[in-house]
Amino acid sequence: MAANPLRTLDSFELLKLGKASVTVGGLAAGVLIVAVALFAARLSSAGLRRLRERAAGDAASLYIVEKVLTYGLVVIGVTVGLSTMGLDLTSLAVFAGAVGVGVGLGLQGIIKDFASGVSLVFERLLAVGDFVELPNGGRGVVHEIGPRATRIRTNDSTDIIVPNSVLVNDQVINWTLRNTNRRLRVPFVAAFGSDKNKVREAVLKAAKAAPYTSPDDAVRRAQVWLVGYGESSLKFELVVWPTVEAVRRPAAIHAAYTWLIDDALRGAGIEIPYPQRDIRVRGLFGEEGEDALTSLRLEPAARRRKAKAGQAVSTSNDAAADLEREDPDEMPKPPPAAKT
Repeated sequence: MAANPLRTLDSFELLKLGKASVTVGGLAAGVLIVAVALFAARLSSAGLRRLRERAAGDAASLYIVEKVLTYGLVVIGVTVGLSTMGLDLTSLAVFAGAVGVGVGLGLQGIIKDFASGVSLVFERLLAVGDFVELPNGGRGVVHEIGPRATRIRTNDSTDIIVPNSVLVNDQVINWTLRNTNRRLRVPFVAAFGSDKNKVREAVLKAAKAAPYTSPDDAVRRAQVWLVGYGESSLKFELVVWPTVEAVRRPAAIHAAYTWLIDDALRGAGIEIPYPQRDIRVRGLFGEEGEDALTSLRLEPAARRRKAKAGQAVSTSNDAAADLEREDPDEMPKPPPAAKT
């Protein structure tokens, strides 16, 4: 009876390593198992990624499950595939150890980044969705923690690729680790002689009315501090607690409060100083004070300031509009039409 050619091809020996031999059938079965494991890993990763996008509350936990399941399927698939090929993994231990030492020395940086990535996934000190600040000053939202590097998306919609070892070994600020708001200090100045209480009331009223300011409670409340004296000004700081969403846009929130403070001071008639030199003329043509200004048909400065203080201040705060966006990738909303 003639031998089956397919069975003969299946048992055809390709390679012999010690007592183990690799046949065509074993090689095909091993490659098929590895391919199925890779496909299952990719399919499960895609499914968990979609589930993570919908479940915002458990996003970090699902991300850990996604990575562990993906890496586990790949490792199991490769191990089972090699065994199916006919390779005795125990007999390859010495050879694999020697190769591992050489690969470890040559790929030390990559292995270090991979181990750091595993540490980041399990320690959860840095998770997808956190807003972080890097040692070089770069800031953004963590979008992906990969095997070797982490992808961070800035508020300008640019991606920063950071090696995982940098995030583990260097000092990184996580602004949203516990998902709470953070205190912000915005410096500003007022002219010498300004009423400090009036400055405080005007700025606090404007800050508390802003939608991106957290309501006051027993622990966190907005304040105005007088912190020093400048060359021609009093130095103040607005100490305020923005919302968690606003903390993710530090440049915009700082600009929004600065704009808000300027509107509040101008609306209250408080002078914002600038470097200047005053020349006082006590007498002019035998007259002094307002009499001298009347002779020159000039309006007293005090009267002009009083008239300006009564005028309503209405401006467009672009930084505040930027804080209303839900996603930094979203196009900014158009400014409201001016009232006529």
